Amino acid sequence: MPKTSAASGTSPAVRSVAGTAAAQSYRVLQLNLCHSGVNTSCFNGENTVQEALGVIGARQPQVVTLNEICRADLARLASAMGDGHRVFAPALRPDGTPVRCVDGDEYGNGIVFRATGATNFSGVHATQDGGSERRVYVCAEFADLTGCTTHLSTTGTVAMAQCKATVALLRDRGAATRPTFLAGDMNMKYAPLFGQNVQNCNSAPFFRKGDGDVQHVFAASMGFERTDVIPMRYTDHPALLVTLTRP
Repeated sequence: MPKTSAASGTSPAVRSVAGTAAAQSYRVLQLNLCHSGVNTSCFNGENTVQEALGVIGARQPQVVTLNEICRADLARLASAMGDGHRVFAPALRPDGTPVRCVDGDEYGNGIVFRATGATNFSGVHATQDGGSERRVYVCAEFADLTGCTTHLSTTGTVAMAQCKATVALLRDRGAATRPTFLAGDMNMKYAPLFGQNVQNCNSAPFFRKGDGDVQHVFAASMGFERTDVIPMRYTDHPALLVTLTRP
């Protein structure tokens, strides 16, 4: 039986795997690697990249979405994905310059697919908090699938506005008719005692699956098989593997 929990937050938009004979599994692996070096409480240098490579090799996802990485990490992680399509977008300072890792490399979000042949689009969220990092989203669009990642504000109301705007953007780009997903560290939990409920960001045709904490995958025009939360030793977030289905 598929592994789910109350934190998964299903909705009527989820398509059943049963009766979808031609459906293929599509594994989305979400990783927040805390690899900038700025946050010393969770920075573990090379160990983090090696651990991520091990998880990718063991779980064989079709796509990996990445938060809190340095630009150079993307090519290294892509090597475990057959060097498929990859895209990176740096987080920005208020003056528009990239946020930097401690080694001077650009810091931000990325995606690696096994497939090739996509076009990229990205942007800065319209709503921002008063901190020194302007949050961004980054996406890749294939002829038959769109995938995005983002790392949202730590201020709950701002994170909710950013999340809703990104879901609306993807809905407008055809999520009702083309497989679409958004994965990342949303900095919101499912049904928390206090603060914003990430489920309130969800709207048709999307459904949501999460790690029981702040990482989530929103998907549309896809089915659902299972959620796996994989402990990580060298970063402060587990790996979230959501197995979806697509035609």
